[in-house]
Formats: sequence, C-alpha cells, structure tokens
Amino acid sequence: QVQLVESGGGLVQPGGSLRLSCAASGIGFSIYDMGWYRRAPGKQRELVAIIRSGGTTNYADSVKGRFTISRDNAKNTVYLQMNSLKPEDTAVYYCNALWMKHNYWGQGTQVTVSS
Repeated sequence: QVQLVESGGGLVQPGGSLRLSCAASGIGFSIYDMGWYRRAPGKQRELVAIIRSGGTTNYADSVKGRFTISRDNAKNTVYLQMNSLKPEDTAVYYCNALWMKHNYWGQGTQVTVSS
C-alpha cells in the first residue's frame, strides 16, 4: 500500500519559516520524481517545486529564492523548506510522487501565513 504522509504545516507570521516533510512508503522512492503542490482557497492546484530522481529541481516563479526542495532517499522523505513566507503562500500543500504512470498524492497539510 502506497502512503505519502505530509507533516510540518501550521500557522506562521509573515516573514517566518516552516519546513514540510513527506514520508513515503510502499514505493521505490529513489526512482520517483517528488513534488510539492499547493491549492489556495478559490484557486487551482499549482506546482510549487519538484525534485527529480536524479536530483535536479524546478520551482514556481513565485517561490524561487524563498523555498528549497530536498530529498533523503535513505529516509524515503522529501522536504520543502519555506522561508520569508507571505500571506499569499497560504494553502493546502500536497506531496506528489511520480514515476511513469504511477502517480500518488498525500492527504495535504495546511499552511497559513497570517499576523
């Protein structure tokens, strides 16, 4: 059974930081491209960052320079370090694992940026 379990969300003030984690089980983690997506209220889900199996990364323009995605294949975990958070980063953040036709999602974790 495949599971992606996100953690680390919460309430943070503007300018603050959070680190999201996504622990995967039931997949050959190292061969998967791992991504973080988010869905803000009233908006469509969007890609935040992706780290491919080979380690290359891509970021949405809105988070470049503030967010960093990383992975630990020994722990089957992908991380999203979020710095300089803004109110517009408020969303449910989802972890995604993709390899060929195999596409899995976590349940999401809420991030709220507010004073």
